[in-house]
Amino acid sequence: MKAGAGERMIASPGRCRLPHGRYTPPMSTPTPHPRSATASSPSSAAAGANDLVATVDLGGYHVPGLAHAVSLLDQVVREQTGETKSDAVGRVRDLSSQVRAGLPGAADRLSAELDGLDYDTLRTVVRSLSLFFDLANLCEDRARVRALDRRAATADAEGRPRPESIAAAVDELAAAGTTGQEAAAILERLLIEPVFTAHPSEAKRRTTRELLRQLRQPLEQGDDDAALAILTSLWQHDLVRPQRPTVLAEVDRGLFFAGNLWDDVPILCRELRESMQRAFPGQDFPRPHFLRFGTWIGGDRDGHPDVTVDVTRETLRRLRAAAVNRHLRRCSEMRAVLVTSTRQSDAAGPLLQRLEQALGKWPHLEEPVDAVSQSEVPRRWLAVIRGRLDATRDVAEGDGAGDGAGVADDAPIYRTAAEFADDLDALADGLHALGAGRLVRQFLEPWQDLVATFGLDFARLDIRQNSDTHRDALAEALAAAGLITSADAFDDLDEAALCELLAGDPKAIPRDGLSPMTQEVLAVFDLVAAEVGRSGLERFGAYVISMTHNVSDVLTVLWLWRSAWLAAGHDGEAPPLPIAPLLETIDDLADGPNLLDRLLSNASYRRHVNAAERPAQMVMVGYSDSTKDGGYLSACWRLHRAQERLAETASSHGVQLTIFHGRGGSLGRGGGPAARAIMSLPPAALGGRLRVTEQGEVLAERYDDPAIARRHLEQITHGTLTASSNPSDKSQTPPRWAEAMEAMAEASLQTYRRLVEHDAFLQYFDLATPIGEIETLPIGSRPARRKARESLSDLRAIPWTFAWTQSRHMIPAWFGLGTGLTNWADGGGSWEELREMYTSWPMFEALMDNAELALAKADMGVASQYAELAGDECREVWQTVRQEYERAAAAVLLATGRQELLAKTDWLRRSIRARNPYVDPINVAQTILLDRKRASDDEDTIAQTSEMLRLTIQGVASGLRTTG
Repeated sequence: MKAGAGERMIASPGRCRLPHGRYTPPMSTPTPHPRSATASSPSSAAAGANDLVATVDLGGYHVPGLAHAVSLLDQVVREQTGETKSDAVGRVRDLSSQVRAGLPGAADRLSAELDGLDYDTLRTVVRSLSLFFDLANLCEDRARVRALDRRAATADAEGRPRPESIAAAVDELAAAGTTGQEAAAILERLLIEPVFTAHPSEAKRRTTRELLRQLRQPLEQGDDDAALAILTSLWQHDLVRPQRPTVLAEVDRGLFFAGNLWDDVPILCRELRESMQRAFPGQDFPRPHFLRFGTWIGGDRDGHPDVTVDVTRETLRRLRAAAVNRHLRRCSEMRAVLVTSTRQSDAAGPLLQRLEQALGKWPHLEEPVDAVSQSEVPRRWLAVIRGRLDATRDVAEGDGAGDGAGVADDAPIYRTAAEFADDLDALADGLHALGAGRLVRQFLEPWQDLVATFGLDFARLDIRQNSDTHRDALAEALAAAGLITSADAFDDLDEAALCELLAGDPKAIPRDGLSPMTQEVLAVFDLVAAEVGRSGLERFGAYVISMTHNVSDVLTVLWLWRSAWLAAGHDGEAPPLPIAPLLETIDDLADGPNLLDRLLSNASYRRHVNAAERPAQMVMVGYSDSTKDGGYLSACWRLHRAQERLAETASSHGVQLTIFHGRGGSLGRGGGPAARAIMSLPPAALGGRLRVTEQGEVLAERYDDPAIARRHLEQITHGTLTASSNPSDKSQTPPRWAEAMEAMAEASLQTYRRLVEHDAFLQYFDLATPIGEIETLPIGSRPARRKARESLSDLRAIPWTFAWTQSRHMIPAWFGLGTGLTNWADGGGSWEELREMYTSWPMFEALMDNAELALAKADMGVASQYAELAGDECREVWQTVRQEYERAAAAVLLATGRQELLAKTDWLRRSIRARNPYVDPINVAQTILLDRKRASDDEDTIAQTSEMLRLTIQGVASGLRTTG
């Protein structure tokens, strides 16, 4: 018998029978629940407020400012909902804390309380808890910034660099005996490129984040009236997006985060420049243009039908318009300080000559230049720069792609960042000649750093498409060009025959009769050819080929690129557009080095690579799909081993390799602390060049607050400098450890594959997680599936990980690890050897630490509630999951030598424990709502529960600070 909406069913002590089954109290270590000395009965509204204020310091974990912020939130909740609903919030919080403290019967009472609430009251509870986490996250971030400031002040007072800073990395290089010449070589090859993506794993609305951003200052300054007003807006707005964002809305969001970096990038560049000069006096260093940004947003069309060629064209326009407008603002700032007069000196001759040449070429710039005094030659030259930027902006904000499409050849626009940089260099030389070097260092060098980092476009745009789509388009294109008899004949070509065909000269492709998809594929290449023809390659980062399996997958893109270049009417060989194969599956990672060897041995492709100033190749490795394909341990090892061997292969061909890391934000998708991830990479594969995706909620977590963004960039620069210095001096993986990892990875892989290939597994996944609701969430423009799901492979890695995170299983970040480690240790290895690997090998240390964090965030007690939703048919799957969790948790402790998960990171352990009592009731509510929705055929009930489920998903994501 199922309970109705208002019916409560009390079961035996320690268990509460929910409408869908039974709830076993969580297995986590109980956390005491200190009550405020002023707290009264939990049945009163006042008790609810005091309870929430008191419990922000659970288990010794204290967040400065949170107690007061939450008291303001509670005041708003009472004002907006009334005493009755506010009382319910207090009761739920109190009961959840009792459950975590192990109080007998508390789990029964919590479940019954939530099951008995009407929808409006339940909505109030979930929204209140969700906003509590928003405030907790906000206060934690501000506490982190203050801690960084204190650490910096202490370091400055003691005359030493901050830990994990750029200056610290340079000092470490000097202390290790690096010579000035070696340091210059390191600096010359150093390149760090975060690539922003819009993968749908950001559950929080941009509106919500903006309101929270506005809340920072009132909370810092103690302005309660302003804080209450903003909290009222937070309460009254929709926490869940009413509809999916458009691709272009995601483009604007990425530009917002990039804009947060504008003022801090020059600071980082100066720190690197001055640190190098201080540590290696007398050494000449190149200007450290070590940082730039990329983006997939508006270019990633893999399974995303809304990313059309028109969207990509508009994306390029917006990228340019945003950057040029920023440069124009900088130009106005410079005009106020560059007032140097040449009345007493003729040293400005070269700059004056440049000025006269510019006015001769663009006479219409004479008017703005003549508005400046004749004696202020630097300022007059600045007027030329301003005029060229104005013209560039006018084009960018027009109907073209923003680079001068349809503009006369003699127009004053900047077509490339190199042209812009050259004009700034001329200004710097002129100022130096006039004895104004201080002005250059103080005002102009930061602008030059901005141009080197952001160029004219803020970020280089990547294009991504799936290899299957390319092959389908190629079949039609070859038939249309008369190179094969028909598209159907394409299937008769084996790999060798296809590679031989693609090595030939490209042909123009008639467009008549082609399918819409093929026309769209060709139109993208046409757009890239047009842009490159006008501005060179600088606007594009890479053309990424998803699911690359064969050399022909890469040659297909090269052939289509050459064909588009030919069709555009350009003479000569097509420029070396960076083509990046993406290795995503376990098998493709294993075969990746062999594929790269065959590719670089192909004469046609090698000609393409050699056309660059320095032969180079980018290879992208996918952390998300490889983990979904083979499980955590197997994927981690295959990724590491593949990178080692890819570096060896590229080196043997004399080609500079860049590994492009397709990491997600969650632990199951390659996430975790960025600096730790960098230090765990094979040094030879890193080589001073780091390209990595910044996805979903990671964008907001790392780039929403400029202070945190600066610290993040500082840490990844420190890690890249440190990890990639003198890679030849750092040995490859010791053979005995490689053998151990092979054995553990294989055992882990087999364990993982048995789970996902279990007859009931897909049913368990569908029923024991909110995957159905996640797939319909309007949190991103991209569909959750590439196509209708016939198997697990059709589901994207993001919703896969998102669903397991919501249900507290966290399977992608640990499953199979326990069996892999224990089988090896008990079958001839030893735990002592594993502990040595942990203490001496950064790769294994990062692997274990990330798994430990995932195991600490996972909760089998909460997960058991979701398992009940799957029914008896899936009980074997649940038992397998729970047993492997226990095995993995024990194995991690044995391998690390610790007595408790996260004992090494005590603040994080306490933070998770402090949050659990507030995440738990949202999880319980989610299981109740899932059961109600699935059991109902009433449209109103389904719609109502769907809305509530979206709120719970957002709440759990805020509480755990992770999604997918």
